[in-house]
Amino acid sequence: MTIAWWQIILLTLYAAYQILDELTVYSTLSQPVFAGLIAGLIMGDMTTGLIIGGSMQLTILGVGTFGGSSRIDANSGTVLATAFSVGLGMNPEQAIAAIAVPVAGLMIQMDILGRFANTFFAHRVDAKIEAMDYKGIERNFLMGSLSWSLSRALPVFLALSFGGGFVNTIVGFLNGDLKWLGDGLSVAGAVLPAVGFAILLRYLPVKKHAPYLILGFVITALLTTVFGNIQRIGGSVAGVVEGLNANFTAMPMLGIALIGFALAFNEYKRSVEAPINSSYNASGSEEGEIEDDEI
Repeated sequence: MTIAWWQIILLTLYAAYQILDELTVYSTLSQPVFAGLIAGLIMGDMTTGLIIGGSMQLTILGVGTFGGSSRIDANSGTVLATAFSVGLGMNPEQAIAAIAVPVAGLMIQMDILGRFANTFFAHRVDAKIEAMDYKGIERNFLMGSLSWSLSRALPVFLALSFGGGFVNTIVGFLNGDLKWLGDGLSVAGAVLPAVGFAILLRYLPVKKHAPYLILGFVITALLTTVFGNIQRIGGSVAGVVEGLNANFTAMPMLGIALIGFALAFNEYKRSVEAPINSSYNASGSEEGEIEDDEI
């Protein structure tokens, strides 16, 4: 299977849009998991897209950007990794380690270039403000999005248009003479989400909320074991008893998510709402009460 011209165009348009969404609208379509979903839909393999997008989402879980700093572009890496993985038959884990992560790191330079080019339109906006030219302000503001869009769309378009042969050669080597390297990249791609968790835990108040961390680990292990065994037993029984529905779906993560939401909501009420209510009641009793001599 090859990457069709219309798929290249759609993936390029999404790459141009996702950075504008991240900077302005922020509809969450600029997240790697959605990049994998959209790229998977375009390429015709949603499962592979979600595997790559979800893995990249977890990889950058604790990575943030502050002020004018640049960070790795996991979305562009996800788009290219999904396209080449589906189009060239590359293993998703190999695609994560060999394409998604390196591309995400290299796209930092394109982010810097996009910021640098955007200063041209920023200075033009300043000049139009001095001249009280409102139409010029709007025009240059909209033109400023051009540099941002091209900083993502151009590399994605060139890579999809001319990089297929190069990536195909790499895939051949990783599945042939360099199979040991391909297996290593698969393992690295599977381990990368743990890096995101480690970075996130580094900045979270783990020591303060250590009981919740331990409780979450225990609940995850218990529910995974319980649901997994129920699914296994149900599948075994369905194979013996004729007419029994064999559709036993394991839902450990849903249960874990609901328990986590309940604990988080309880902590929010205890640590945020309680101080606000107490301060409100204190101010109300001191300032809002009407004394007898005021009646």
